[in-house]
Amino acid sequence: MALEISGISASETGTGRGLEWLAMGIGVVLLIGAPFVVYPVFLMELLCMALFACAFNLLIGGGGLLSFGHAAFFGGGAYIAAETAKEFGFPFELAILAGTATAIFLGLIVGLVAIRRSGLIFAMVTLALAQAVYFLALRLPFTHSEDGIQAVPRGWLFGIVDLRDNMAMYYVTAAIFFLGYLLVRRVWKSPFGQVLRAIKDNQPRMISLGFPVDRYKLINFILSAALAGTAGSLKAVALGLATLTDVDFSTSAAVVLMVLLGGLGTLMGPVVGAIITVSMDEYLAGIGIPVPVVIGVIFVFIILIFRRGIVGEFLYYLERWQARGAR
Repeated sequence: MALEISGISASETGTGRGLEWLAMGIGVVLLIGAPFVVYPVFLMELLCMALFACAFNLLIGGGGLLSFGHAAFFGGGAYIAAETAKEFGFPFELAILAGTATAIFLGLIVGLVAIRRSGLIFAMVTLALAQAVYFLALRLPFTHSEDGIQAVPRGWLFGIVDLRDNMAMYYVTAAIFFLGYLLVRRVWKSPFGQVLRAIKDNQPRMISLGFPVDRYKLINFILSAALAGTAGSLKAVALGLATLTDVDFSTSAAVVLMVLLGGLGTLMGPVVGAIITVSMDEYLAGIGIPVPVVIGVIFVFIILIFRRGIVGEFLYYLERWQARGAR
């Protein structure tokens, strides 16, 4: 095949590699030029949600595990990063690392409990544990309940770059997003990613071949949680705010929507889905239209028209076109 549709990446053909590098080059150019056209703070929020969507896609697209509680890692990282930056005076990089470490810890706890389950039971277990994190965020003193943690300082990057400047903060956010994207790409192209996809396709066969299936799934779960925590930490510091919305079920549902809209199991799909969802949310909120209703209608429409998601459908028809050319 010229492209791997279920799977995550372009194939090893020259055409596939060329398209992949072309798309990545266009993406880098857009990242560099976007803040001169669009408000940088909005772009920072978009990139944080895109990184969150990539993290979730690593779990469901690469490992076939549907989590309804990924906001626990996103919001958990956001709260800890915000608290350490504001109250303990952590510099930017240490605050992000503290939030990511918190998400890794939560991912380990949730993963150990949920990973032996599958399907709907796995989804419900993750949802229940995420609701426990939401309850903690509501009750713990340092979270300030509904008010959240506000006026989080951005600080300086390595004591050199003043992140109070929106352009500087944007480019740091863009760099972290791009590194996260490259990490997901590397994982999917690695032997580890190939084993994960094999487990997703036929778990009993992989068990019979002697692979420690639960260990692979747990590592993937923790890695996804870590990236989600990084996204949440980055969002809290960049926007100066960590609230209950970050750990709410609506955030978990939103990231599922982003991945399905863009294309499950594709590298660029979550990014495209995040761009559509966050942009619609921003635009519709400004004109007073009920956002969840409109997004729900558009979601149903797109799923009916593009069953594989926008990027997935594009790759599917591109593969068919290349197959005809080969014949």
